[in-house]
Amino acid sequence: MEHVTFKARDGYPLVGQLTVPEETPKAGVLVSAGTGYKARYYQPFAKALAAAGLMAFTYDCRGIGKSAPEDLSQLSMRYSDWGRWDMPAALDTLAGHAQGLPLLHVGHSVGGHFVGFWDNHEKVTAHAFVCVGSGYLGDRPWWKNPAELAFWHVIGPRSINKHGYVQSGRYWKGASLPRGVFEDWKTWCHRPGYYRRDLEGPLKPHHFESVTTPITSFIYTDDLIATPQSGDKMLAFYPNAPQEMRVRRPSAFGIPAIGHGGPFSDRLAPAREEIITWCKDHATTPAIGFVGK
Repeated sequence: MEHVTFKARDGYPLVGQLTVPEETPKAGVLVSAGTGYKARYYQPFAKALAAAGLMAFTYDCRGIGKSAPEDLSQLSMRYSDWGRWDMPAALDTLAGHAQGLPLLHVGHSVGGHFVGFWDNHEKVTAHAFVCVGSGYLGDRPWWKNPAELAFWHVIGPRSINKHGYVQSGRYWKGASLPRGVFEDWKTWCHRPGYYRRDLEGPLKPHHFESVTTPITSFIYTDDLIATPQSGDKMLAFYPNAPQEMRVRRPSAFGIPAIGHGGPFSDRLAPAREEIITWCKDHATTPAIGFVGK
């Protein structure tokens, strides 16, 4: 494992971690985190990828984990900055280490939402979307999760008023969130179509219709956020990409629950193995036009 510092497209300093197998790797795998998840959450998954002969790169986007400033209240940013500035820079960083190997992407939750903002998306051979569904409340059974409504309308706003950001703690277990992330996320989740209408205005430029890389979406039946319906809605943002959805019950892997956190831990290794197998199966052909650093 090697800690790597790199710069986002706009120069913001970021931190990631490269996990390399003992033998020559078959491919490089970029692992993009969900909102509120630090890069260290995916380290067991990265180690499992390395054990399977794959190089893995995990990283924190701005405002999160090791890429957060000392005073988070002073960070001015928009949610989409992760996709426009941070994620493509992480892909380039992995490409520099992978030296011409096929590049795969495993995007957890918002890690799949923002691929359409990458200006270098064509470098990826295939995407695995894990628990990726539209954030709009109406696309999922939000009434089963009253804590989410409390987060949007009580916990988040109170924390911002007090601290200038959403502080991790008793009621919000994820990483502390910059104010701009929370505000955009809340707006989109309460809007039919999620951020679709903003693609014609404040979210320009983008590349959603240009993404032609195959996407396999992994959805778990006990996930209250990324349901099959909301997963379909999110895949629709990539109209020209070949798509496959795999809906799985946790019981099929002999485990009681997976949820929106996805099967990234050692505890959920039976379900995690399907994603690792997917990575090995796609570690064959580099993306067209990509020859490494």
